[in-house]
Amino acid sequence: MPVQRLTVREMQLADVEIRINYFHDASDEDLHTLGVDRALLPTQEAWHSFYEEDYARPIQDRVNFSLVWELDGRAVGFSSVSKIVFGKEAFMHMHILSPTERQGGLGVGFVQKSTRIYFQVLELKQLFSEPNAFNVAPNRTLQRAGFRYLFTHETTPSPINFPQVATRWVVDRRGGRANDS
Repeated sequence: MPVQRLTVREMQLADVEIRINYFHDASDEDLHTLGVDRALLPTQEAWHSFYEEDYARPIQDRVNFSLVWELDGRAVGFSSVSKIVFGKEAFMHMHILSPTERQGGLGVGFVQKSTRIYFQVLELKQLFSEPNAFNVAPNRTLQRAGFRYLFTHETTPSPINFPQVATRWVVDRRGGRANDS
């Protein structure tokens, strides 16, 4: 089997359609698994305008920072952070685009590479993630990528989510780099 090359790069404004289309094109079942309410999704135009405004801000003032996950040069997923407190903490989200590429073990490598970038670019001390507690794949991925389980609680993780039970995970910056054990 040939070696697959995993690359993580900053999502450019020209790439935001990857994220917008991922949610707008998802089945209702997939959105439910993610804890996303289709009725809460911004229109594609409104979402694009949001990103145009956010990308115009200096990095330390951004509301969102996103990365593209590539496998052998082809976009297969993305990660983003929100609730950014520059120099302190942020909350990470992660998605593999195609259902056929999920649960193939790619997520761990992508999450570890993404974590290092978030710590470096946003000068974070802690990175959190809060997936739906009943969505096994991201919870398992976070554990394997070196995140530490904190607790399970009922919350609404983001403006596009419905109230749900979510697990909170964290990884700390150690020795000047993210703990990616």
